[in-house]
Amino acid sequence: MNPNLDKLQSYPFEKLAKLKQGISPPENLSPIALSIGEPKHPTPPLIVEALIAHLHRLDSYPPTKGIPELRRGIASWLSRRYDLPEGAIDPERQVLPVSGTREALFSFAQAVIDPREKPLVLMPNPFYQIYEGAALLAGAGPYFLNTTRETGYLPDFESVPDGIWARCRLLYICSPGNPTGAVLPAETYRTLIERSQRFGFIIASDECYSELYTNEAVPPPGLLPTAHAMGNITFERCAAFHSLSKRSNAPGLRSGFVAGDAGLLTRYLQYRTYHGCALSLPVQHASLAAWQDEGHVVDNRAQYRRKFAAVHEVLNGVLDAAVPPAGFYLWSRTPCDDQAFARELYLRTHVTVLPGSYLSRDAHGQNPGRDHVRMALVAPLDECVEAAQRIREFVLSL
Repeated sequence: MNPNLDKLQSYPFEKLAKLKQGISPPENLSPIALSIGEPKHPTPPLIVEALIAHLHRLDSYPPTKGIPELRRGIASWLSRRYDLPEGAIDPERQVLPVSGTREALFSFAQAVIDPREKPLVLMPNPFYQIYEGAALLAGAGPYFLNTTRETGYLPDFESVPDGIWARCRLLYICSPGNPTGAVLPAETYRTLIERSQRFGFIIASDECYSELYTNEAVPPPGLLPTAHAMGNITFERCAAFHSLSKRSNAPGLRSGFVAGDAGLLTRYLQYRTYHGCALSLPVQHASLAAWQDEGHVVDNRAQYRRKFAAVHEVLNGVLDAAVPPAGFYLWSRTPCDDQAFARELYLRTHVTVLPGSYLSRDAHGQNPGRDHVRMALVAPLDECVEAAQRIREFVLSL
């Protein structure tokens, strides 16, 4: 067996299941799960209809590279979304459909890391656990960048010594952030791109929450448009990852893409050809329909804004849980240990939240997820409000 498997920690939801084991919550209260970031808004009919319309294409092996129509559709979406000039994204060489960002973020590290270099992979802390697992199984060491209230819940890149940057071969960034919803400003992207050119590392930008933001007039910036504006029109050492799971409420479609440096994507495509993870043709056509439509995305944001406003009204003054600029999580400080808070909350109210320490690691003298919980506002509005009311009563009783 690969000895690096022994370095993997239990997934957060495995830890949560153990935490809840043996607990019997009140039977008169319906269960409400705010723990998993799985969108519950209906998948838009246009996606379902496109999927059904192409079910007859199950008789063919799909191309790993994706059908040309899908790659062109993704390139067009990137240009519209980030106001890039026509032709800035080459669908033939700079776009690669993937089976969701989870799979791609993991496999990308396996393709680009040379373990003989004793490399480091830098990542935010708290973080999406795929980053850590990808680093470890690629033979690299994870280096954690704490995100705290003092740093605006963004990684403190300036505190990283040059010696660490020199060993860095891959930097994972996540904006909007999971779990905090913090958004990297364009200036930070610029600084990281300049640093990647100086030290030779690759930037993998997880932007799967990029289409969920609270201010309709101010969409989050991204890695590729920032690089282009700097004159890095080939997106050297840059790869951006996007998904339909959150944007289009289609987590079961397992569809996304990676775009950027053509040289990186050529080698990554070679890896994926052996990896065997091509999207089926019905899924590719359904994905094209999703990337071509923005109406359902605007409606999706409006639904999350209503939920944030309603839940914040209930919890304001009781929990330290400010509405984030993006994403669909509330990242709240707890009045006691986060695991004890989550366990007792479940016991007394039948509401499940995720302890923040399950999403982070001890690093640089602290665990930035400790004494926080993540609440995913993915349930219907009435359930989110009901959960908030139960949480409010619970906190007031402590």
